Amino acid sequence: MSSDFYKKYNLEIGKFIDNAIDEDIGGIDHSNMSLYKLNSNGTFGIYCNESCVIAGLLLTKKIIERHKEFINLKLLATEGSIINANKKILTLDGPIHIILSIERIILNCLQRMSGIATFTRFLSKKISHTSCKILDTRKTTPNFRYPEKWAVLIGGGYNHRMGLFDSIIIKDTHIDSCGSISKVLEKTKKYIISKDLKIPVIVETRNINEIKECLKFDWIDRILLDNMNVNQIKNALKLINNKIKTEASGNISGKNIVEIAETGVDYISVGALTHSYKSIDFSMKVI
Repeated sequence: MSSDFYKKYNLEIGKFIDNAIDEDIGGIDHSNMSLYKLNSNGTFGIYCNESCVIAGLLLTKKIIERHKEFINLKLLATEGSIINANKKILTLDGPIHIILSIERIILNCLQRMSGIATFTRFLSKKISHTSCKILDTRKTTPNFRYPEKWAVLIGGGYNHRMGLFDSIIIKDTHIDSCGSISKVLEKTKKYIISKDLKIPVIVETRNINEIKECLKFDWIDRILLDNMNVNQIKNALKLINNKIKTEASGNISGKNIVEIAETGVDYISVGALTHSYKSIDFSMKVI
């Protein structure tokens, strides 16, 4: 699944790598250029200093490929596997000044992606006895969305829309500014027909009346149950009666995700996957 994500979004990930290198190194790395000759080689290991679900190894490989004629990379772990604390996960052999110039970029990606994958795996296992799937959201770090959503997949979750371009989600602000769900969906239908679009249409609802209004439009793909408690979700699911896929969202955590999943809702979207995870500690050492 990790390689499939890269194949689909390789151009965007390539842009991310270029921007990350430009942001950190700029035109020249004065620290390393002042200390090492261009032909000074060394061997380094990257260590995971706490137990986690490892994510970011393929991204690390792609970063190293910018210097593949100089650096030899050896992976000692598998993407998505559980890593014990103080384990060496890879080695790098090559020019010291190049390896140390990309050290922080690699560590930043590993620690954040592994944090997301670990948190996603934790929540996914809690509801594994149900058919409910955990989705991420657009609540991501600017310019780091693709690695973050990649990490969600590695952790066992699923991706919601990547951006505003690959699906239509009607939110409360759309409904309130246009007047009603019916008015919004009438305009949406005309738009997707005029553009010949084949993308999902998801409608956010806040109460039973809005759900009833949604059910008049059987062509929508999903009804989002926003900030509803367990009893409200159960009542909503009875009304919807499997006619349209459903998604619960809003104030969902490890404390309530099980009882929400057990209502029978199809999806649960969790913004915390990419905005409230704990980064994992990684370090690079000379071997």
